[in-house]
Amino acid sequence: MAAIFLAALILWVTEALPIAVTALLVLILQPVFGVADLQAAFTNFVSPVFFFVLVMFFIAQSFVAAGLDRRFALWLLSRAGTDARRVVLAFMAGAGLLSTIISDVPCCAIFMAIALGLFEKMGLQPGRSQFAKAVMMGIPIASLIGGVGTPAGSSINVLGIFFIERYGKLRVPFLHWMAIGIPMVVVLVPLAAWILTRFFRPEMKTIGNYSEIQGERARLGPMTSKEWKVVGILGTMIVLWISSTWIRQLDVVLVGIAGAAAMCLPGMNLLTWKQMERATAWEGLLLIGGVTSLGAATVKTGLAQWLVDVSIGGIHDWNVVWIIAVICAFTVVVHLVLPIAPVINAVLIPPITLLAASTGHSPALFGLPVAFTASCAFLLPLDAVPLVTYGKGYYRMLDMFLPGAIISICWVVLLTALLVLLGPALGIL
Repeated sequence: MAAIFLAALILWVTEALPIAVTALLVLILQPVFGVADLQAAFTNFVSPVFFFVLVMFFIAQSFVAAGLDRRFALWLLSRAGTDARRVVLAFMAGAGLLSTIISDVPCCAIFMAIALGLFEKMGLQPGRSQFAKAVMMGIPIASLIGGVGTPAGSSINVLGIFFIERYGKLRVPFLHWMAIGIPMVVVLVPLAAWILTRFFRPEMKTIGNYSEIQGERARLGPMTSKEWKVVGILGTMIVLWISSTWIRQLDVVLVGIAGAAAMCLPGMNLLTWKQMERATAWEGLLLIGGVTSLGAATVKTGLAQWLVDVSIGGIHDWNVVWIIAVICAFTVVVHLVLPIAPVINAVLIPPITLLAASTGHSPALFGLPVAFTASCAFLLPLDAVPLVTYGKGYYRMLDMFLPGAIISICWVVLLTALLVLLGPALGIL
């Protein structure tokens, strides 16, 4: 199992093989080397998380196809005015807010496309603008922060909750997650924008002609029936997701599948099957399947427990505050070695929740810090989300490290405080 695990990590990090191909190799190597039988490997591969990620690609595509992405972004920019620092905040606030219900990567891509259009009009060249550097780093950072706002904000959240429920035997309700996640977003997004604009002070005070943004908004006209339909379905899904806190039959995955199906009903005409096929990022989908199967196999063979014992064994005797803080900090640093967030969840959450249960602690006390902090990938642009903007050349690899480290410290402190203060009241600690 250790050999399979190490080989998969090397192949995923180096991308010597396509990520999806490595995920399939993880599946077939388990029965070949006798660490799991074929049926168990396949059963763990196609989990509820697999289908949740699939339908969230459809939801994101409907949002973009209806034109709501551009309308929302232009509205935010119109509110920001022309002050350069406020524009950085507007991009980050938009990405953070949208990312609470749409997966981080498509959300990041939406705002990056709008930012690139703005840079072109302003004549900003890659690597030569502090303003562009702040925006292009801010968009993925805000997307990752916003992604923890609700369980639906990221496949990482759903995967974390799945592992906590499966191995810790503890249900984390939608609203209880939000009680921790929304304050994280509200505090960290403006704080991250402030930190970035201190490190990378915009070289101009204003971004140019405010009337151009207003003109683009005017050309969009009033909201179309298609846009209202998407808003209505998304609003209904959010209500049902929150209701799942009390009505267990309203599973997060079930509501997601129903919402995606509703967009294809006669009279809706929001998505065609061809559009849904094109919207599906099969690489990411197969990665989730491979990671879930890998996580189950590492638990079954005892490898995951050994990894946790070696790295953070013995912390169960510490004060609750230090337990949460150390697990959060450890998860942040692990991103440098394991830059794939689903892998972090798969490796850490199953054994750490079992450790919590065996020592008389709530599984959520150990599991939730990992589930939340798996999205805290700010030290280097190695995660899939910051890589979306990094490839455009507006900032270098090490530019993110110092501001990212400060934002990560703020993340650890805030999450620790929220879990300690709200966890007992919510019944999850």
